[in-house]
Amino acid sequence: MKEELYISGWCKITDQTVILNNKKETSKENFANFATFIKALYKKEQINYPKFYKMDNLSKSGFLTAELLIKNSDVLKKYDKEEIGVVITNSSSSLDTDLDYQELIRDKSNYFPSPSVFVYTLPNILIGEICIKHKIKGENAFFVSEEFDAEQINQYVTHLFNQGKIQACICGWVELMREKYHSLLLLVEKVDGTTPDSDAGKGTELFNTENIYKFFNK
Repeated sequence: MKEELYISGWCKITDQTVILNNKKETSKENFANFATFIKALYKKEQINYPKFYKMDNLSKSGFLTAELLIKNSDVLKKYDKEEIGVVITNSSSSLDTDLDYQELIRDKSNYFPSPSVFVYTLPNILIGEICIKHKIKGENAFFVSEEFDAEQINQYVTHLFNQGKIQACICGWVELMREKYHSLLLLVEKVDGTTPDSDAGKGTELFNTENIYKFFNK
């Protein structure tokens, strides 16, 4: 029987709105900026991970999207940590933090660049934060493309499954540049034959380019 890949869960954070498996919740409070919004969301979800406050905004966005996705699934119980992959893409890399770091080193007479900022001038640190929190040890990759490329995500993740390197994957797009942010992460798993019978938007969508775009635009 043919094994298909399906989307068993998804989470999206953008414009002070969270969509988790088709359940949409927009913040009732109009936060001044992303930093205050994401901090409030972290507290609301009662997540206990003090290192969150040291992360840059890109990592906070992706970390919290992954946290909600994982918390509302059984992926960590079903698979060994070596069988779970993480594949993320965006268009700005870590430029948001790079600009902050540039400001720190601009003034030669007051040259005190902060190591806490320098750490986050690599986009794959975001994946590291997710993997460290949940002890995920499977294949991972961070790609930078000019715009959202569902075909690239589909091809790479499918390749990892076909090579037997992973049995589940957290994948998608985490873009943040100043006050523009859009984070979408999908949980992808295998199923024999047909997709499982479950709630709409959770476990009923095949993992393919068309459906990845559909979730991105929801």
